Amino acid sequence: MNDQIRRNPIRLIDEQEQMVGVIDTAEALDRARELGLDLVEVAPDADPPVCRILDYGKFRYEQSKKERANKKNSKTAELKSIRLGRSLKIGQNDIEIRIRQTQKFLLLGHKVQIVQRFRGREVTLTDKGMERLADIADRLAPLSKVEAPPRRNGRELAMVLAPDKVKIEKWKAENTELAKAAEEAPEIEEDLNDVEEDEGTDSE
Repeated sequence: MNDQIRRNPIRLIDEQEQMVGVIDTAEALDRARELGLDLVEVAPDADPPVCRILDYGKFRYEQSKKERANKKNSKTAELKSIRLGRSLKIGQNDIEIRIRQTQKFLLLGHKVQIVQRFRGREVTLTDKGMERLADIADRLAPLSKVEAPPRRNGRELAMVLAPDKVKIEKWKAENTELAKAAEEAPEIEEDLNDVEEDEGTDSE
């Protein structure tokens, strides 16, 4: 920057962001000083190097703002988990709540593992669990793709949905208000394992 620029000549971009062309470094520095601005190398590896006349303090502030914004917008995707209660005996309203929560996670760019647990003799009703997960996958298909199909692991059946960026952008464009409401919805605060406990369960 300024007197630290050793190469000569340079390719200059003026304070209006207009290309001036290749000029002597000293001449470019004089121009910057007359305007009370700085001469900053923006492409030092070019031949000749590219320099701009600008307010360096303001330039760094704007760069810092962009970096913070990019960092905020590039949150690390997480694998979220949604449990459909402790057994097949979960009410439809509770399922709807979990579908909305999954929708929110997908819109925020997270993968979601959806888990159906079986209690007692329910372990013989795997087909019902498969049907439930397939139905949920179908309902969330406008936002996602099935990354891992339903798979049995002991007394649990789980699948993983991954956000589909193309589908999500299309859905957002067609459902602006719904998208905003879904993204702003609070996360479920209840223990996702503790659902329908009082409906009674089969003995082990």
